[in-house]
Amino acid sequence: MATTDRQATTLALAHALSAAERGLAVIPLSRTKLPSLRSPHGDDPSHPPCHGECGRFGHGVYDATTDPARIRALFAAAPRATGYGIACGLPPYHLIGVDLDTKNGTDPRAALRALALRHGFTVPPTVVVLTPSGGRHLWLSGPPDVVVPNSAGRLAPGIDIRGAGGYLVGPGSRTAHGTYRAAPGTAHLAPAPCPPALLRLLLPPPRAHHPTPPSAGGHGQGLVQFVLAAHEGQRNTRLFWAACRAYEDGIGPELVEPLVDAARATGLSAREARATIASAARMTGR
Repeated sequence: MATTDRQATTLALAHALSAAERGLAVIPLSRTKLPSLRSPHGDDPSHPPCHGECGRFGHGVYDATTDPARIRALFAAAPRATGYGIACGLPPYHLIGVDLDTKNGTDPRAALRALALRHGFTVPPTVVVLTPSGGRHLWLSGPPDVVVPNSAGRLAPGIDIRGAGGYLVGPGSRTAHGTYRAAPGTAHLAPAPCPPALLRLLLPPPRAHHPTPPSAGGHGQGLVQFVLAAHEGQRNTRLFWAACRAYEDGIGPELVEPLVDAARATGLSAREARATIASAARMTGR
């Protein structure tokens, strides 16, 4: 049994190093699909939040790295690891995982097809990882200036999203229920760009606003207020969403400067704001 575990760990390390060569940041996982290394801070409620600033291992997805030496060190510290996780939201792909979970009798593939038909997008050929339970993970690439949050069942029952701060179980990982494998013909692919219409569905819904006149000016002011209400961590995402809406509604060019001013008021630089708005213009085909 111990020999089998060592073989599983060696194989997981090999898969993790291969993923890192593709630019994917990884961490070791246990058979339960959870990070193998426990927090060095234990359950001490008095310890300030730490995302690895202390320099020790055991911070979950915040340990993720593409450095081969550090990956080997992580696995050396986790001798019972049988798999590896791939961090989402990091360069170069800014990975977004669409987890189609077949548990509880749901048909998430049919739900995703219905969403695609309703919102006018097509999921492009991309990496697909088959799970032991019969589900599948679709790997998509997001824009660098947009933060996609994690969610469970928000799009539809059985469809979970892995975004910034989340991770996907890498192909080749062994778990208590079986092995994750790349779907035939997809292992060589790079994560495909997320369709703009799907990306907008993945972003947080806007907060309710006070009614505005049904004119372009009123709608534009509502989008500006939406950006102004952003907290730290939401600024780029809210700006991107508002700019997409503005360009879709034909008021993008006239709203660029007001949106830049609003973004600067939340703490973004003018350069960052213009880059995000330009990304929205490209994503909407404007």
